[in-house]
Amino acid sequence: MTDKRHPRPTYPESFSMVHGTDRAAEPHGASSEADDWPALAPLLLEQTQLLRQLLAAQDRQNELLEELVGQISAAQRQRQQELSQWKRANPHLARYCRKAAEILSRVQNEFLSSLTREIHEQGDSLLEGEFLLTELIDRFGPRMIHLNGLLQMLSQLSSASNPTSPSPSP
Repeated sequence: MTDKRHPRPTYPESFSMVHGTDRAAEPHGASSEADDWPALAPLLLEQTQLLRQLLAAQDRQNELLEELVGQISAAQRQRQQELSQWKRANPHLARYCRKAAEILSRVQNEFLSSLTREIHEQGDSLLEGEFLLTELIDRFGPRMIHLNGLLQMLSQLSSASNPTSPSPSP
């Protein structure tokens, strides 16, 4: 006896794989829809539950990412505000930092030029022996790291103020 109130869903044959048996291999009509539905129902319920769990986990992950972005943004805004206050309190020093950054930038360019020139001159030797590579890194590495740190600091201290603050007239 079939229930007329709830029509049975029909699924493509690709969904007919149940408990390791291939229903597509059976002759058409050997298995009725009434036999397939009870076997598929637990699988469909399990898939639905898994999808809901995935969706809930993704929603939670999105909430955490939003919190993280909010915290990082707040820290950056506070840092920018402190930097702007320092620049307003020390306008002459900020200008000196700008000039120093420009000079160190030229020094860095010359330093990079000599580094790359030496690498090109000793390229084959650097590939063959570890001693020359270690010497090159020891000679240029620490200075490059410190120079980059100084340039970054001076650039931040000398960068243009926020658009909300008045800019000095020339």
